[in-house]
Amino acid sequence: MNDTTKNDKAAVSIVEAGAEKTGSYPLMKGTVGPSVIDIRKLYGETGYFTYDPGFTSTASCESKITYIDGDEGVLLYRGYDIADLAEQSDFMETSYLLLFGELPDAKELKQFKYDVLHHTMLHEQLRNFYSGFRRDAHPMAIMCGVVGALSAFYHDSTDINDPHQRKIASYRLIAKMPTIAAWAYKYSVGQPFMYPRNDLDYAENFLYMTFGVPCETFKVSPTLSKAMDRIFILHADHEQNASTSTVRLAGSSGANPFACIAAGIACLWGPAHGGANEAVLNMLNQIGSVDHVSEYVKKAKDKDDPFRLMGFGHRVYKNYDPRAKVMRQTCHEVLDELGVKDEPLLKLAMELEKIALEDDYFVEKKLYPNVDFYSGIILRAMGFPTTMFTALFALARTVGWIAQWNEMVEDPSQKIGRPRQLYTGPDKRPFVAVDKRG
Repeated sequence: MNDTTKNDKAAVSIVEAGAEKTGSYPLMKGTVGPSVIDIRKLYGETGYFTYDPGFTSTASCESKITYIDGDEGVLLYRGYDIADLAEQSDFMETSYLLLFGELPDAKELKQFKYDVLHHTMLHEQLRNFYSGFRRDAHPMAIMCGVVGALSAFYHDSTDINDPHQRKIASYRLIAKMPTIAAWAYKYSVGQPFMYPRNDLDYAENFLYMTFGVPCETFKVSPTLSKAMDRIFILHADHEQNASTSTVRLAGSSGANPFACIAAGIACLWGPAHGGANEAVLNMLNQIGSVDHVSEYVKKAKDKDDPFRLMGFGHRVYKNYDPRAKVMRQTCHEVLDELGVKDEPLLKLAMELEKIALEDDYFVEKKLYPNVDFYSGIILRAMGFPTTMFTALFALARTVGWIAQWNEMVEDPSQKIGRPRQLYTGPDKRPFVAVDKRG
């Protein structure tokens, strides 16, 4: 915990029925970003709680993993700029950074890749688990079930008080998530499951398991593999978002790591969180063609019209989403590689991008295309159905969830999550027998 001095105090005044109470509470300073007021003693000293729906003004924990400056468009993993990692690193190296706090040397990276890649296979009985789902089940439903079920197969890594078991569970989750996601896709299309290959890297392996078939050799395009790797890096962590907070909250009760990550997947499934890039494709389908773009842009500008352009602007970033800069370049590389720029939906997306970057309305309101806009286009071009988009998000975010979960477990100041409430229901009242009501 960061040190505070006697001078680092914030005055808090509470006025009720003409009476005012004033107290001072410690200010805690982060490495960068705004300081926070430590209100842990507020209720004990004043009898009051704070009211903060969505916890948008409340720091629930101290963390050393990810920093976001939404006003300046900054995203750092352990102090490293996201653009530098996306351009110069790969997902395995970035995963090591998120888990352990520093970039690995060559020997450490080689060992880490070996350890993770040798945990990619699923217990063979889990093949039967998939057959319990309908063929048209959403991949996220399958992932929730399968990840939660891992705790029934890997009893040797569920003791959260054992650092070695936590490490093994971390590696298993990161390694097995591509297999789980790829098999969810294979099950939905009725194709045979493809087993992971240890001679392929993380992104290549996932693409092989997703699109490969036993009857022919599958060659992974370096351009598509790099694009997939970048998508994983850009989505690996994003501070205390809804799903990460869910993982931490579940973990605060002492739940095993597989259950905690399953909880995170369930939260990510929500369209307001992980479903944003799927919503982009649904929006493009609604617009239909390039000929209708101006009409729908006009609707988007009309505050009385319910239509909204998905994939533009961001709740956190009030400037350009730093991930989108990298993803835009990757998007055009993928479209060039696949030669699909003339595909109607993708032509429509490119026209929308052009308008958003040039139209005064969008520029003034800083409604730039965000990472979901570009990732949705990339995944569509690569052949992923929209139902797989959120599953890919969950795959990438697993390492961030695991890093945050480990940090939470090791934090001596962390307590079981127990938000308070402002109760506005009936006061205490007498029970009336049913024959006397009315």
